[in-house]
Amino acid sequence: MRTDEFDFVLPDRLIAQHPPEQRGASRLLHVHAGVLGDCRFADLIRLVRPGDVLVLNDTRVIKARMSGSKESGGKVEVLVERVLDAHEVLAQVRASHAPKPASRLLLAGGLTVEVLERAGEFFRLRFPAGEPVLDLLERYGKLPLPPYITHAATDQDERRYQTVFAREAGAVAAPTAGLHFDDAMLQALRDHGVNIVYVTLHVGAGTFQPVRAELIHEHAMHSERYAISQATVDAIARARATGGRVIAGGTTSLRALESAAGTGLLQAGSGETEIFITPGYRFNAVDVLLTNFHLPRSTLLMLVCAFGGMNEMLAAYRHAVEREYRFFSYGDAMLIERKP
Repeated sequence: MRTDEFDFVLPDRLIAQHPPEQRGASRLLHVHAGVLGDCRFADLIRLVRPGDVLVLNDTRVIKARMSGSKESGGKVEVLVERVLDAHEVLAQVRASHAPKPASRLLLAGGLTVEVLERAGEFFRLRFPAGEPVLDLLERYGKLPLPPYITHAATDQDERRYQTVFAREAGAVAAPTAGLHFDDAMLQALRDHGVNIVYVTLHVGAGTFQPVRAELIHEHAMHSERYAISQATVDAIARARATGGRVIAGGTTSLRALESAAGTGLLQAGSGETEIFITPGYRFNAVDVLLTNFHLPRSTLLMLVCAFGGMNEMLAAYRHAVEREYRFFSYGDAMLIERKP
């Protein structure tokens, strides 16, 4: 398939720059068997069923963005892609000239960071010993808002570009479908008979990259870490045994589940995934997908087209533009029932 088949016209005014005043105040487009229903996010409670299991991604966004200079004086911008251990990270480094191995970066007015080596498009950096790198990032770093959000991170972003159930630090982008939930909605779903369980997938900056290859099979997918507990696997098995559906709370949850069910049987464990889901993919783990609206020509738009049907999803996106839904991380949501 060609990448331009997944393009669409999106007016800039529909790109949400700020979250709604309250979590859960967004709209929800329900897509089922080609029928589109304009709802509110609060209507999710009537669209799920007792016995369903909702799988959410409990990754936590780290303060991964830092600025500073090279020892030579040239300015640098660092975006941590992933934390490797207590003191080392893999990061994007933007500078007029790429830093050399064994050189040092002076970041955030207080950190001296050593450049160890170049690793493809990233650099391996070593932070000072004596304090875990996650603590240093929390103190010196800034929240890495997506590239389509044009303002610098504010106190509001610090609160709202993070799910209420975030626990496992390691993501550089939020699992945005989860941003809609507040504690009251989570409890209402439990009271309705929906079992809520968690996976962890640390979202990387590659999630924002458009597919630049002319043919989608030529695209090199970015890698992300995931983990699924035995308790989550067991809860999904119980739901299946009683006729319940598996609802992925976001494309990141879906990617983790489908990666762990590559053989057809969902298994607990952790690993790296480069899964690239495109039309024609056979889903093994997920029946319903809750997701935000995605970038044109992106791997995530290709994923939802695989899940809900190519024609159906492109029609849903046209409908969303016409009805002026809010797009991307701080935008509105979709609930998609998988096309058979």
